[in-house]
Amino acid sequence: MTCKSTVFLDNSWQLFSFFVLLYEFKWIFMEKKRIMIVGPAYPYRGGIADFNERLAYEFQREGHEVLIYTFTLQYPGFLFPGTTQYAAGTAPEGLSIVRRLNSINPFNWIKVGREIRRARPDVVMIRFWLPFLAPCLGTVARIVRRDKGIKVVALLDNVIPHEHRIGDRLFARYMIHSVGGYVAMSESVLRDAKSFDDTKPFALTPHPLYDNFGSKVSRDEAIAHLGLDSNTRYILFFGLIRDYKGLDLLLRAFADDRLRGTKVKLIVAGEFYSNAERYEQLEKELNLAEHIVWYKEFVPADQVRYFFAAADLVAQPYKTATQSGITQIAYHFERPMLVTDVGGLAEIVPHGKVGYVTKPDVADIADALVDFVGNRSESDFHDGIVEEKAKYAWSNMTTSLLDVAGKL
Repeated sequence: MTCKSTVFLDNSWQLFSFFVLLYEFKWIFMEKKRIMIVGPAYPYRGGIADFNERLAYEFQREGHEVLIYTFTLQYPGFLFPGTTQYAAGTAPEGLSIVRRLNSINPFNWIKVGREIRRARPDVVMIRFWLPFLAPCLGTVARIVRRDKGIKVVALLDNVIPHEHRIGDRLFARYMIHSVGGYVAMSESVLRDAKSFDDTKPFALTPHPLYDNFGSKVSRDEAIAHLGLDSNTRYILFFGLIRDYKGLDLLLRAFADDRLRGTKVKLIVAGEFYSNAERYEQLEKELNLAEHIVWYKEFVPADQVRYFFAAADLVAQPYKTATQSGITQIAYHFERPMLVTDVGGLAEIVPHGKVGYVTKPDVADIADALVDFVGNRSESDFHDGIVEEKAKYAWSNMTTSLLDVAGKL
């Protein structure tokens, strides 16, 4: 009798668990959602805007209705380090984008929060990457959440930024406490978020592939397009240039005597968001003028594929990091990588399989460059890259965001 009762209870518990799981997955997969993404998008440029637009396309592909709420003013001009915040070209086709948010106007935050609440979307996904924006985004989130039927989830690029400022932790705490749950893209960001609140539903999902920069082109086409020498191998440093990204480490490593007699050059492609003179002076001190190809401006989306097709190796010698969209562009174009063991970079670039993981140290970076130039080629890592890139589907991110929303 006792045995039969135990079996009955076990089976009942398993059946109950099954129906709980079925209910959760029904919320995620069986209902068309009205989703609002709050964050950068056209006419703003940059990786976060590109990401939000690509995420919107994925939600739409899955059958959901999507609206992006972006800024009328993102950064005041005196706080923006680059030449322009705005993208060239036309708006992305097939997306609904409205400009509403003013990052420095509290009256606007209240107005936008109430407007979103009246619209009653099922899910609001708020992109958070900088404490400066926490008062704006956090206030909007708090107003929206007064309607208990709206699920508010943050997608976290950073919680504590690479370049620390007074008030970062205070603002970050305000943001984390403002949302119902959050999705982080690296272990280090997840730890930062949980240090403020570890009671909320959360998920850890790696940055998906940046597959929205066009199809691959051949190396020969890329070399011709950029006006490069087809007999030279190229190491690529790509993206906005900020001090924490370690370009100085890469320049010093590239000056290693073991590389002097080889036909290899460094391409530095990106707009300076820090003091350009510092790096130009370092180039002179290290006698690297003949070994570096500079493209000192923001690279438009339709030109990105040429730089990656021309590169034999993509280098990210960061001093601090969380995750990086550059790795996901490299995966999309199937290029081997050199990254430093900081933040979440080593989590997604297995050493020896898709490239190199080094210390953020000149000697260690130089050793990896010498090994690649002397002993390896991009084809040595190709199979590993193809295997790893399969992990970074956009459907993984949409599933995680909806999963967290479903637990609120």
